Amino acid sequence: MPPLTPTPAIRLIVNADDAGLTAGVNRAVTELAAAGALSSTTLMANGSAFQDAIAGGAPATGCHVVLVDGSPVSPAAQVPSLVNKNGKLQTSLVRFVADLQMGRITEKEIEIEAVAQISRLQSAGVVVTHVDTHKHTHLFPHVARPLIRAALRCDVRAIRNPFEQAWSANLTRGALLRKMEVAALRRFSERFHKLRRAAGLKTTDGSIGVSATGNLDAETLERLLTAATPGTWELVCHPGYNDRDLDQVKTRLRATRDTEREALLQLIPKAVRDGRIALISFADL
Repeated sequence: MPPLTPTPAIRLIVNADDAGLTAGVNRAVTELAAAGALSSTTLMANGSAFQDAIAGGAPATGCHVVLVDGSPVSPAAQVPSLVNKNGKLQTSLVRFVADLQMGRITEKEIEIEAVAQISRLQSAGVVVTHVDTHKHTHLFPHVARPLIRAALRCDVRAIRNPFEQAWSANLTRGALLRKMEVAALRRFSERFHKLRRAAGLKTTDGSIGVSATGNLDAETLERLLTAATPGTWELVCHPGYNDRDLDQVKTRLRATRDTEREALLQLIPKAVRDGRIALISFADL
């Protein structure tokens, strides 16, 4: 009888955010999943390519709850604190956070919109494995609380741990402001986990690659994989194709989506073959 192959000590969820944003992002997700370079994705219920994502199939899929950018899934009249005079979601993350902190956005309306977005995926036949948020807005307790309530209402039992580990942030070249923001927001971590545990939601030991958003090339990804300690981690990534469809949407991530796609394809399948990591999804937690 051949010896048993030891299970890698690093269990990694490689999750592509922004499925549904464009057909090119959807294509990157399905190609990477087929190549063994991706194990999970989160789908934007209000994305212009939502139906394309549903038709194309995907790996284990969560809901990428969008509270900034685009249109709400709920009627605007049901979520007035989330929308502007044109019935669109806030376009500025800074303004959204300011409104949140000043009490101008209600938790009840966040819950209404989160339920609507999760339910849209479920109505389309998606078994929603977990929830996370566009631009990581559930770092803030005012979003984490209603998001957790929405997940429970929709029978979703896992949530992204949005807090990046210091070792991951420190491996990212440049991005000083981003790293400072990530470090400052860790003060909300204890409160997040208290809320999550009380609700019985599962999560990972932490996220990696958050500070590298927009800079996740093969060299950076290799450093992250090499430095990862035993545990269960989520690599947050944004692969795609920088094409004409992407030109039509609001995003700062353009050419970097090609860079991330190529880095994942180059390194993740090899890391699995070499026994460095075990690829899992939120459904495996």
